[in-house]
Amino acid sequence: MRAATLFSLPGGSRRLPAAFQSLRHPNYRLLWFGSIVSNSGDWMDQIALNWLVYQLTGSAVQLAILNLARLAPIFIFTLVGGVIADRVERRRLLFTTQAVAMVLAFILAALTFTGLVQIWMVLLIAIGRGIVLSFNQPARQSLISELVPREDLKNAIALNSATINLTRVLGPSIGGLLIATVGVSGAFFLNAVSFLAVLWALALMRFPDRLPKRVHASMLAELGGGFGYLARRPTLRTLVFLALVPFILGMPYMTMLTVFASDVLKVGGGGLGLLTACSGIGAVAGALWVAANAHRVHLGRMMFLGLLAFGATLVVFAVSPFFWVSFVALVAVGAAQQIYMASNNALLQTHVEEEFRGRILSMLFLNRGLVPLGTVIAGIGTQLVGVQITSAVMAGGLLCLGLLIGYLVPEVRDLE
Repeated sequence: MRAATLFSLPGGSRRLPAAFQSLRHPNYRLLWFGSIVSNSGDWMDQIALNWLVYQLTGSAVQLAILNLARLAPIFIFTLVGGVIADRVERRRLLFTTQAVAMVLAFILAALTFTGLVQIWMVLLIAIGRGIVLSFNQPARQSLISELVPREDLKNAIALNSATINLTRVLGPSIGGLLIATVGVSGAFFLNAVSFLAVLWALALMRFPDRLPKRVHASMLAELGGGFGYLARRPTLRTLVFLALVPFILGMPYMTMLTVFASDVLKVGGGGLGLLTACSGIGAVAGALWVAANAHRVHLGRMMFLGLLAFGATLVVFAVSPFFWVSFVALVAVGAAQQIYMASNNALLQTHVEEEFRGRILSMLFLNRGLVPLGTVIAGIGTQLVGVQITSAVMAGGLLCLGLLIGYLVPEVRDLE
């Protein structure tokens, strides 16, 4: 099959807005469409799952245990998922993980609808989903490089980030509406059905014939090979560091929004929803901006500017006693955060060798475990000195970290 067929729409002269150029390519367009539907279902499901656990137990501790059940498998299996993503055809791996996730979603829907569901069943399903996610995410991210030519890879990665953040806004809103109308079991059922979109998209993708993959060493040896590859490349090592460590200082603000809405701004639950939406809207805008401009800016400089702006705007939000100042600051926080993250991801994907792509990208998903660590620090600080001082100090630390890394590793700033 010719590359022109794989990487262009019929009537290749057709132009799309710069932010959406990657949608010219049929395979990427299929993944993008499937991801919108499936990711919205995932976010919708998370809201319904939290609601179900609280209805079953009435315990905030059980909610924490639920999230731990989701998180623990990611620590254990994500790096293994990266090795598998480098060993097998990534589309088939992604199809398998999505099919298993769909089965788990249908089981949960059936248990809830029949009234047979118990908390231990929910926790087992949450663990299963965590395992599936550990293999799904490295496959999904590393597959993008196979769907578009290299010149559109940065745009495709940034557009994917925008899509994820758009569904982060849409999914919970739909989930809340479904809980109120068709109930928790209905929300779970619709989430299960949403997986059909991404399975359909993956089934329609067409690739040229590929040579069989090389004979592999042991799993442990290949995992060690990934770390060795990273150790020999200081630029990539810095990019991975910047993909992980800022999450400890920056991302806990999402959890702390509840405290700000209740105790600082005094705007209640409605205000909390608005503040959360502000961050999501800013994130979508930031990712789309990167998608539109990735081919004509120095992404290294953009990544550092985004990181510094992330810290600076978080400081503004932390110290503000006024709702509308906080409102605007959170839009800026979401945009800056996504400019930094999308630029970082694009740089990693364009500078990593294909043989190691799955293993290196799998390391990025360890950031999901660093957010709870940062949240613990923020919670202790809030108890001791208050949420505003704690959040301002952590945001200031994020700002200082960006300045320090930019000074110590200037070559990363010049990456394109």
